[in-house]
Amino acid sequence: MTESRVQNHAGQLLTFVVAGEEFGVDILRVQEIRGWSRPMPLPRTPSYIRGVINIRGDIVPIADLRERLGLESLVPGPTTVIVVVRVEHASHNRTMGFVVDAMSDVTTIERDAVKPPPDLAEPGGTASMASGIALVEQRMITILDVDRVFPTPSASHDADIAA
Repeated sequence: MTESRVQNHAGQLLTFVVAGEEFGVDILRVQEIRGWSRPMPLPRTPSYIRGVINIRGDIVPIADLRERLGLESLVPGPTTVIVVVRVEHASHNRTMGFVVDAMSDVTTIERDAVKPPPDLAEPGGTASMASGIALVEQRMITILDVDRVFPTPSASHDADIAA
């Protein structure tokens, strides 16, 4: 990770819990947090895509972050929420959501508290989706790069998800 990428983390993260671990995303990428509602399934989408929901007339794909991280999917419970984020791929922006076990907090991160993730992961693994690890008050928060959590789909697959 370059120094400029680490500097981008100075600011605030929306933090949440998945499988007992704390993760965060840049708060400026978060559009909203929604209570759990079952997405409508779509055929021929990646296994981690749970389906789509309607948000004020927009059809938004919803991913199971547990499954995307290679963890066992769980039945949604009372603390389950959907985090809706803005994803950027080249010049194409879109809104996507992901399911998390529970919300944590909005956490202010100092630039020197962010360390690069270890370069140990298999392609598509959790660490390859991480842009940094924040050390805050005896906690470690994995900072997810939302653009890597939602990889660029192929043109035909993009039509399936966005339709």
